[in-house]
Amino acid sequence: MNVPFVDLKLQYLSIKDDIDSMIFEVINNTAFIGGKYVREFEEKFKNTYGVKHCVGLANGTDAIYVSLKMMGIGTGDEVITVANSWISTSETISQAGATPVFVDIDPATYTIDYKQIEDKITSKTKAIIPVHLYGQAAHIDEIKKICDRHNLRLIEDCAQSHFSEENGQRVGTIGDVGTFSFYPGKNLGAYGDAGCVITNDDDLERKIRMYANHGALKKHHHDIEGINSRLDGLQAGILSVKLDHIINWTEKRIKNANLYNEYLANCKGISLPITRKNTKHSFHLYVIRCSENGVRDKLRDYLKRNGIDSAIHYPTALPNLPAYSYLGHQSSDFPIATEFQDSILSLPMYPELSIEEIKYVCKAISSFFK
Repeated sequence: MNVPFVDLKLQYLSIKDDIDSMIFEVINNTAFIGGKYVREFEEKFKNTYGVKHCVGLANGTDAIYVSLKMMGIGTGDEVITVANSWISTSETISQAGATPVFVDIDPATYTIDYKQIEDKITSKTKAIIPVHLYGQAAHIDEIKKICDRHNLRLIEDCAQSHFSEENGQRVGTIGDVGTFSFYPGKNLGAYGDAGCVITNDDDLERKIRMYANHGALKKHHHDIEGINSRLDGLQAGILSVKLDHIINWTEKRIKNANLYNEYLANCKGISLPITRKNTKHSFHLYVIRCSENGVRDKLRDYLKRNGIDSAIHYPTALPNLPAYSYLGHQSSDFPIATEFQDSILSLPMYPELSIEEIKYVCKAISSFFK
């Protein structure tokens, strides 16, 4: 049996008629940049998510960058974020002119260790960007309290956590803004690059929309200099179709994660992901951790020989990358993120994953450790 890490074609085939019809409609109306389909998606996403505003953008990286810029964050400022994430989270801080300040991860959840945040706050700190990693909600209520105490902006990176929750509230709705990626492999994925910002702040929404459209809300009326970061009509139409299925797909991801937990419960040598109390984990990724050093790569090779794809998210903690050598960190400054970068492994996870495939993956893992 072959088990892919993710099967985007299988998902497409399950909604093929609606997707094909939408693509034809957008092309037939030549609504490629802006227009009806972008407006419809923004309206649909904000209503489904429960916020006042949604601004479609070209990608999730721009969503963070534009938010930082429109909050007035730049040269001389510091922004706190987590040591384990994709580089988009930290590189946008640098692109805005500020300095990223990294915090180690919580060993139980792999998200930012909120208990270490206040030790990193200085007079230059202007914002915190927690990442709801793998679909697990960061301790966002506690982080919001820290922001309120220190008068800091809060940008929630929700690239991997569409419709995750903490205490019944969806992530992305607690901070000043929530930023989303709709990269094809995400829980809600386009067929190319796409992203958005959600917010309840009227003024911030206006600034973000303006900056992302060359500094203009109306063509040729440029109040400021901006950038070109627009969600295109084809991607918006595709996302609108998929949005009708996202709640069901999320429940299937959770069900698949529970099956993994059940079938791997007695497997010695690995730690399974947890879901924090009073949260909803959307399981963009199902990440296990090998207990012994050097075992992860051997396990991955074994799975590959048995037709099972896997991935590593992420092989190098952000402050350990050459890109951040100028900050002068030692790997020992972030002991948990550094340890976990060599032991974590992401297993196949997508809504269409069958019980038989999950059993096959779990049997292979159990056989490896036996």
